[in-house]
Amino acid sequence: MTITRRQTLLLGAALSVSLITTACAGPGGDGGAGTAAPPSASATDLEAALNKGGTITVWAWEPTLKQVVTDFQTKYPKVKVNLVNAGTGNDQYIALQNAIKAGSGVPDVAQIEYFALPQFALGKSVADLTAFGADKLEGTFTPGPWGSVHSGTGIYGIPMDSGPMALFYNKDVFDKHKIEVPKTWEEYIAAAKKLHEADPKAYITSDTGDAGFTTSMIWQAGGKPYQVDGTKVGINFGDAGTQKFTAAWQQLVSEKLLAPISGWSDAWYKGLGDGTIATLVIGAWMPANLETGVKAGKGKWRVAPMPQWEAGGKATAENGGSSLAVPEAGANKALAYAFLKYAGVDEGVQTRLDGGAFPATTAQLNSAEFKDKKFPYFGDQQVNQVLAESAGQVVPGWSYLPYQVYANSIFNDTVGKAYTGGSTLQDGLKAWQDASVKYGQEQGFSVQ
Repeated sequence: MTITRRQTLLLGAALSVSLITTACAGPGGDGGAGTAAPPSASATDLEAALNKGGTITVWAWEPTLKQVVTDFQTKYPKVKVNLVNAGTGNDQYIALQNAIKAGSGVPDVAQIEYFALPQFALGKSVADLTAFGADKLEGTFTPGPWGSVHSGTGIYGIPMDSGPMALFYNKDVFDKHKIEVPKTWEEYIAAAKKLHEADPKAYITSDTGDAGFTTSMIWQAGGKPYQVDGTKVGINFGDAGTQKFTAAWQQLVSEKLLAPISGWSDAWYKGLGDGTIATLVIGAWMPANLETGVKAGKGKWRVAPMPQWEAGGKATAENGGSSLAVPEAGANKALAYAFLKYAGVDEGVQTRLDGGAFPATTAQLNSAEFKDKKFPYFGDQQVNQVLAESAGQVVPGWSYLPYQVYANSIFNDTVGKAYTGGSTLQDGLKAWQDASVKYGQEQGFSVQ
């Protein structure tokens, strides 16, 4: 894929978040100039670190960073950046935590998805970037990503991209069956019924159970099942937002109106290409994936705002996205932060956009060049106009668990049963809640 997608099927059991062991890390890093951060670091301090030079190691899997690293080294020839793919998502998190526990081999920079960042922040495994002036970046990023890198009063990452959700739909399929683009979830369910009745091989979308999609849908519905205050955690999937989602989505599950095809599988790509999967409700990073992975869909697909729970509403949620963080045990914090700023705030942002990324920065999202870009794949639609508007409509106040990686790993053992007829979505979410509470208590959290 061209753009990172949210990793939801995670082997999180390998990622212990014990409040005792996670925070215990000695100095590590891969050597270099030893530019550890002072209590606070000014722009002058960062410039001095860049002029002095040294070596930093960046663990990341996002493909556009390769060109960012090349350009960064050209601008700062005294700095050497070792870009290492230590695994995607969960695989990297396991490797990172193992290095932190061992006290050696810790990278200077690590890509960490928004849902996983609280786990590393709470364990003090990543540095609070307010020491470098990250708090002064208020307004630089859209609310969703900016809120996602905060934990308490600290800032533990620089947003790299974002995933405000929208409706991607196959216009050819909709036109063939005279289906209007749904503006509400009620209309979406009606469209699902009309499509499947007209063509039993076609489905409005596919879903076999996905933690990231489910939490994002609850988020958009105004649900706040996770309440986090340091080590005090509340989990409640009985809230109104959650029930709003389950009441609607259960209709699609019960009436078998969802293609029983897992996302990112070969069958999924095929369905998107041949019209048997007619829509995706997904993050704004999706266009590049369709362009590269569903070539048969060129000219057929379009983008519209995410369906709303209330007619006339304007609410969306984030689905996916990553930050760049500085591990606390890294030896080159000032140099590492200088790279973060280059990649996430300065010239590196445009480099990543040129590579197909979707920005988290308000300047790019609001620029005419970005908004007016035409996408041949989408019939020359100015897709970014829809996506940029969505980015400003993310419902505020969402929190992830400080052990969301583990919680996501057991989603299919609990909620997933609803898709095979062994449970309902609401019952499955209650089982997920109970299992998450138990795990959190075992890890030393105060959970209720």
